Amino acid sequence: MLPATAVALAVLAALLAWPVPAALARSRWPVRDPLVALVCWQAVGLAGGLSMIGALLVHGLAPWGHSLPEAVWTVLTSRPAGTAVRGDHWVALTLAAVLAFQLVGVLVLSWVRIARTRRRHRELLELVVQPGPQADARLLEHPAPVAFCIPGARPLLVLSSGMVAELDEEQLAAVVAHERAHLAERHHLLLLPFVAWKAALPVLPAAERAHGSVRELVEMRADDVALGSLHGTAPRRTLAEAIVAAAGGQGGGAVPTGALAVSGTGVRARVVRLLEPADPLPATARWVALAGAVLLLLAPTALLLLPAVS
Repeated sequence: MLPATAVALAVLAALLAWPVPAALARSRWPVRDPLVALVCWQAVGLAGGLSMIGALLVHGLAPWGHSLPEAVWTVLTSRPAGTAVRGDHWVALTLAAVLAFQLVGVLVLSWVRIARTRRRHRELLELVVQPGPQADARLLEHPAPVAFCIPGARPLLVLSSGMVAELDEEQLAAVVAHERAHLAERHHLLLLPFVAWKAALPVLPAAERAHGSVRELVEMRADDVALGSLHGTAPRRTLAEAIVAAAGGQGGGAVPTGALAVSGTGVRARVVRLLEPADPLPATARWVALAGAVLLLLAPTALLLLPAVS
């Protein structure tokens, strides 16, 4: 019979693999505070991975100790197991190793592949771009209205000539502020775990749902940060008009793979959110959500490190 700790971790992993992500994706409150929602999504992803691997690891090492640290120390010191080691223990250990290697390996591989793609696009763009209307922006001769940034050690913010021609000065400033927000808050790092999760577990519906939700929330967060630096009588309408203009240029093929663009995911939802803003999330609700994210991370950690429940 599985130890209760392994069962608890398996139940938590099951909850974080389907119902919790589904509920969070359907909730309406994340659009009121994308930053808090992004923290919650990161907690769901990390706690889910810990729970899946931990459930297998705890069961596999159960013969060697009453807690994971004790069992690991027993194995490292080459002491014999306290109880008989059955076939299901070896199977669990093998699956834990495979799953850990899969998740971590895909994460590293995704990082390397995306970084290589961004570096190649940056090197090609630097050959053809010119100084732009903003100090930190570069101008690309392209008829479609396009704006994007390539994050990394040498970030690149690009505006197409079509974008500069179509937008007025305030709208162009809104676009640049949006892309600056992506770079300043390193949104590509928030996206990476979910790109890897989707690639590592393609059969898991929650992986696709989480990836889509995080992409949309990242864009909404960049919109919010951009609004804080905009001036004028109607900054929300200005940014919304710029997003719509950029969305019309998506078919131009000028946005490279791995870039973050103002015309990214959830254009309709973002425009509606800008033009019909909901009330901000109350401070109490923010702290409750953040506390829930912390507890979600502490739960599998405590189950893994504290003495096993028998």
